[in-house]
Amino acid sequence: MNQNEKWLQWAVELQAIAQGGLFYGKDKFDMERYERIRDISAEMIASKTEISLDKVKELFCNDTGYQTPKIDTRAAIFKDDKILLVHEVNGTWALPGGWCDVDISVEENTRKEVKEEAGLDVRVKRVIAIQDREKHNLPIYAHKVCKIFMQCEEIGGEFVSNIETTEFDYFGVDELPVLAEEKNNREQIEMCFKAMQSKNWEALFD
Repeated sequence: MNQNEKWLQWAVELQAIAQGGLFYGKDKFDMERYERIRDISAEMIASKTEISLDKVKELFCNDTGYQTPKIDTRAAIFKDDKILLVHEVNGTWALPGGWCDVDISVEENTRKEVKEEAGLDVRVKRVIAIQDREKHNLPIYAHKVCKIFMQCEEIGGEFVSNIETTEFDYFGVDELPVLAEEKNNREQIEMCFKAMQSKNWEALFD
């Protein structure tokens, strides 16, 4: 772990301590101290990244209760030995997916994200991997993320214009476009291909 990653790790730990203290604490003076610890953690994140302090506080300092990881689902859909990627508005390509909504399951969220970003209806077949994001993707986020990769099968639908993606296409493992590395990198795409090619794939996990 390099020095920048250590700073981020310390900031995340301070944020977790402050968030827990603000939720469980009773003494008003302690609450002020926890608020200041949270502010310091946000300032540390802002100083070590290109994210503004206001944006860090919006993303990093609005949660309540005991801090737990966010869940991100990603769908691996194959056709003719090629994988489906959606073209995002910033020009990069990614597996369809996103944050898991609080009122639906991981499977339901996987299907919802594919429908929203690619316009397709899918059947979720199996779990490919459950990953600790910071072990695989950069940049490191201020919050922990659990990434769940699901192998899916297309059963219908068609692309619909939306605010997140401009199109989708299928790519072979040797013809991948510029990827949204913060969401999925080449190693993760190759992992999905290996799962697709295996009859007895066992889900990977960190």
